[in-house]
Amino acid sequence: MAPIRAVPVRAAILWGGLAAAVVVPIAVAATSPLLAWRDPVYIAACFAGVAAMGLVLVQPLLAGGYLPGLPGRRGRRAHRWVGAALVGAMIVHVGGLWLTSPPDVIDVLLFASPTPFSVWGVVAMWALFAAALLAALRRPLRLRPKIWRLGHTALVVTVVVGGAVHAMLVEGTMGMVSKAALCALALAATAKAAFDLRAWTLLARRSS
Repeated sequence: MAPIRAVPVRAAILWGGLAAAVVVPIAVAATSPLLAWRDPVYIAACFAGVAAMGLVLVQPLLAGGYLPGLPGRRGRRAHRWVGAALVGAMIVHVGGLWLTSPPDVIDVLLFASPTPFSVWGVVAMWALFAAALLAALRRPLRLRPKIWRLGHTALVVTVVVGGAVHAMLVEGTMGMVSKAALCALALAATAKAAFDLRAWTLLARRSS
């Protein structure tokens, strides 16, 4: 009976751990004193940024098929939907900051901001948009699987690294411990997924 019960228990642990990794930083941000007396638009932009980092963790787990109940095609379909949600969260994050302080956002987009975290954030943003565009145009452009995979993976790694550095450098609403854990998990999940998918590709090539 033990092996039969092991699967749902393991699934519950994995899903529970993922939920905690995503929800705890949001809960910590909700208690931040930096949100006091802030406009609703600014608050929405902050939470969109925190949510985006949580979705960055989910994406490689879906791509690698690590989440219970979402293997293969089902996981890839969820990966596309979560990717769209990630792009939406990024738009809300940047758009909200734009409405709050347009000059600051213009400086960031032009790489003229004196704050180092801004550079990492805007690089991650453009890499995210490029990765989403590449995914959308994969079939119309008839890209070879190897070329598409290399390009998409390179852009995704840029998103994760840039987003993690951006989050760690920002002295914002996210708690230091919770955001450090979230960033570390996102980096580790991305590295594992990239390695596993690369290994699977090499194995399939050798088998053929």
